[in-house]
Amino acid sequence: MIPATFDYELPTSIDDALSMLGQATDAKLIAGGHSLLPLMKLRFAQPSLLVDIGRLKDLSYVRDDGDAIAVGALTRHADVAGDALLGSSCAVLAEAAGQVGDPQVRHCGTIGGSVAHADPASDLPSVLLALDATMVARGPSGERAIAAGEFFMGFLESALEPTELLTEIRVPKLDGGSVYLKYNRRAQDWATVGVAAVQNGGATKVALTNMAATPIRAAGVEEALAGGSDAAAAAARVSEGSSPPNDTNGSSDYRSHLAAVLTKRALEALDG
Repeated sequence: MIPATFDYELPTSIDDALSMLGQATDAKLIAGGHSLLPLMKLRFAQPSLLVDIGRLKDLSYVRDDGDAIAVGALTRHADVAGDALLGSSCAVLAEAAGQVGDPQVRHCGTIGGSVAHADPASDLPSVLLALDATMVARGPSGERAIAAGEFFMGFLESALEPTELLTEIRVPKLDGGSVYLKYNRRAQDWATVGVAAVQNGGATKVALTNMAATPIRAAGVEEALAGGSDAAAAAARVSEGSSPPNDTNGSSDYRSHLAAVLTKRALEALDG
């Protein structure tokens, strides 16, 4: 299908982009475009203005930030997947980025675009939730930090204000193991279910992909692990607090079963 008519702006700086965002109440940012453009072609989204931030090179980086690693919002998935610092200090983020779509998508799509789109079937949001990452947003009132646990508000809904731009994502340097496992029916497809498991600071944190309207933490699993349960017993509690969708890729019961299988495998991988 053909998108509805829209205006197009190409900012040369972050301030320029923020100014353009304020020109229309339904303006949308675009970088890689792999999330927004399909919605526009189906006319599920009909912004009157697109602000293309894909050429703002100062938002593409991975750098050491003391106890954390700072990742610019416009860093391409392929660059996240291949980054040596992430590979050594926060491997799960690089691992998950390497599983996003296909090579074409990974060389065009950005981590910030995936996160801001807030699709519960996306890989990176659940990984960032397990990492207790921090999202940095900039708007007319200045800069603010948003914890990952407060960022994902609903289906395709984030805590970003309409006039804000996600500029950076901060993830911890891990002192333990980490893994991201997912199942999809076809290669390069969205995850039917995904599980991110992270060990850091003596605790194990688990987050789920496509088990609710947002990425969610598996609180039951984390509680069981903290109480000394083994991988199998902890994984049996993975569906607590979840509301898995029921669609052509799988029923809610199937997703709950699959989540338990993947969680057990992820926890065993951490211990192995």
